[in-house]
Amino acid sequence: MSHGRTYTRLDQRGVIAVGGPEARSLLQRIVSNDVDRLTTGQAIYSALLTPQGKFLHDFFLVDLGETLLLDCEADRRDDLMRRLTMYRLRSRVTLEDATAAYAVFAVRGDGAAATFEIGEPAGAARPAFGGALFVDPRHPGLGLRAILPADAGAATIAKAGFEPAPVADYETARLTLGIPDGSRDITPEKGFLLENNFEELHGVDFAKGCYVGQELTTRTKHRGKIRKRLLRVEFDGAPPPPDTPLEADGAEVGEMRSGMDGQGLAMIRLERLAEARAKNVAIMAGNRPVQVRVPDWISLAEPADV
Repeated sequence: MSHGRTYTRLDQRGVIAVGGPEARSLLQRIVSNDVDRLTTGQAIYSALLTPQGKFLHDFFLVDLGETLLLDCEADRRDDLMRRLTMYRLRSRVTLEDATAAYAVFAVRGDGAAATFEIGEPAGAARPAFGGALFVDPRHPGLGLRAILPADAGAATIAKAGFEPAPVADYETARLTLGIPDGSRDITPEKGFLLENNFEELHGVDFAKGCYVGQELTTRTKHRGKIRKRLLRVEFDGAPPPPDTPLEADGAEVGEMRSGMDGQGLAMIRLERLAEARAKNVAIMAGNRPVQVRVPDWISLAEPADV
């Protein structure tokens, strides 16, 4: 993995352009974060949920002035467009699949934000070069994201002194930090935001008004009992396939999500993790031992000694 100033084109990402005089009010009514915080100088990370509070899509929102750009999973953008269209009804909102026009990049390395005259705070943004660049709102260790014209974005970033790097470099950084990657790690129509660390990743706002799925999300927050969490795991060799059970002494402790050589993410049952550690019982994926790691940006309140 390169430790220099690099950029990676994320072809697994798509872009939806949202416009019209009621674009903000529509999104504010349906997404988990506070769209009123979205400005040309501030990007946000957010999610769309079912009415029962279950995960459907996550995405980034940036403000270009007259248009908002939504950075989402490319393979699932048709479903997201369909759901946004369903909620639009007669609102004065336009929705356009802009994936052919824009590319999404991860830009990393010392001084990346300063190079593009962007502040350091999470989500700090700047419209530029026909698109926008912003500090990843989830974690500063992920560097910048850029949504730029597909035909010129790479050259623009390279001209600023960054070298191309493979997607594997970005994946290594993401997994080392323990950051989920959309539906690869959060099962649509099953996952809940707080189990998947959306509060710590700045993807949900508890002070805004109602949105789709808000009731259950808020109730979970106030009860303070989150029994499962998406955590880092380490192992030898290639990752166990997604959904592989993680077991300790015959009891299921968790389930694998995404991964690459030596590390990955898994949904972990906290009480069973604590029990396995108290008994000094190995956690296994098949016949391979797995070590569960809690990223330093996550605070686990219950149980206390996991």
